[in-house]
Amino acid sequence: MSTAAFTERRWAPPLVGFGSAVLALVAVEILVRVGLINRFIVPLPSEVAESFARVITEEDILRRFLQTGWECLASGLLLTVFGVLIGVFMHRLPLFRRACETWVAAFASAPLVLAYPLFLVLFGRSALTIIMLAFLSGLPPVILKTLEGLLATRRVLLNVGRSFKLTPTQQFWKILFPSALPTIFVGIRLGLIFALINVVGVEFLINFGGLGHLINELAERYDLPGVYAAICFVILVSVIFFMVTERAERWLKSVG
Repeated sequence: MSTAAFTERRWAPPLVGFGSAVLALVAVEILVRVGLINRFIVPLPSEVAESFARVITEEDILRRFLQTGWECLASGLLLTVFGVLIGVFMHRLPLFRRACETWVAAFASAPLVLAYPLFLVLFGRSALTIIMLAFLSGLPPVILKTLEGLLATRRVLLNVGRSFKLTPTQQFWKILFPSALPTIFVGIRLGLIFALINVVGVEFLINFGGLGHLINELAERYDLPGVYAAICFVILVSVIFFMVTERAERWLKSVG
């Protein structure tokens, strides 16, 4: 089989990605065993693999996984709804956009996770604190990308809509929103990244919740293989959410 024919196969990219990950793990295993990487910092990948069964059976991983997934889902829904609505509102009001766009961009770089003591006072040591921090952290990318997508709509499309005497509402749903949808989903993915980071980080900091709480517990026991196994479950949550957003984007494009 030629190289060109192989790269055109649908299963080729996942296979190459999986093979690259396996080779990287084998390389780390060798480097740790020969002493080039300190095993008190990075455990053997084989030990991490062996710890999966223990973490699943002894640490109530399913409940923790669902807890983190629920917090990510709640914050993701909030930042999607409010981020898109605020972006649309800023697009409709140019003066408001010029006044606040810079502040939104500055808000995106703010380390909101450091404000967790304030959120503990407001919402208590509960899942609501985690969800609200994740929501606010992931909100700016959704707002900015929604605004970017709407502003990038080609003028000729809007002129065609006016020639057909479309109302502003019809122009939004038939021209502006479909045109901006790919960019909006980029913002949603970025928002989910920030949300997931903050969910796990705040769970770790306040010692409450799901996988972040588990990582904290395992770290305090100095169970490094278990810590890395729990981190793998965090990555699994991220993969699931990205797959869901990708399928949702495809469905919306097909409906449109």
